[in-house]
Amino acid sequence: MKLLENKVAIITGASRGIGKGIALKFAEQGCNIAFTYLSSVEKAKAFEAELAAYGIKAKGYQSDAADFKAAEQLVNDVVAEFGTVDVLVNNAGITRDTLLMRMSEQQWDEVMNANLKSVFNLTKAVQKPMLKARKGSIINMSSVVGVKGNAGQANYSASKAGIIGFTKSVALELGSRNIRSNAIAPGFIETEMTGALDEKVVQQW
Repeated sequence: MKLLENKVAIITGASRGIGKGIALKFAEQGCNIAFTYLSSVEKAKAFEAELAAYGIKAKGYQSDAADFKAAEQLVNDVVAEFGTVDVLVNNAGITRDTLLMRMSEQQWDEVMNANLKSVFNLTKAVQKPMLKARKGSIINMSSVVGVKGNAGQANYSASKAGIIGFTKSVALELGSRNIRSNAIAPGFIETEMTGALDEKVVQQW
């Protein structure tokens, strides 16, 4: 039997980068995948087929994790389609890098909403089905810069540090209900998002 046989996972931002890699590994282990994407429907459909080739059920949802109501609707739709949610991987994230003296309020807000508010939105939404099942696993993608900081990434670093504190609090709240909450803090990984970073920022990772 595979490690995640017949489990159901929601993975945000899974159409590329780290999220795509997670979805493929989960599918390889027998997990049914509900993933979110923002733009290309064609790419999402192609990824559905790629995941389904592992013999699992896969469906993409065009949904903005930073939108509270959209996150609620996503979880409701996934439960209606798949029956439950066993695992949530909060992976969606963006960068808007610049020095603090040049950073606009919009650049700050965009990163905090996409990276941190999205984690609150989805975690709050999956509580209901997980509490009903009395089990679940929530995995939040933080970053090493959430621990050590990085020049030119005050917004990104703050959002990733916030994820660590949020994750620990949720673990304390839901652990007694058999719902795990953990964070992963990767170092630099080559993806489409990090490929756009300034070389000086990359060297500081």
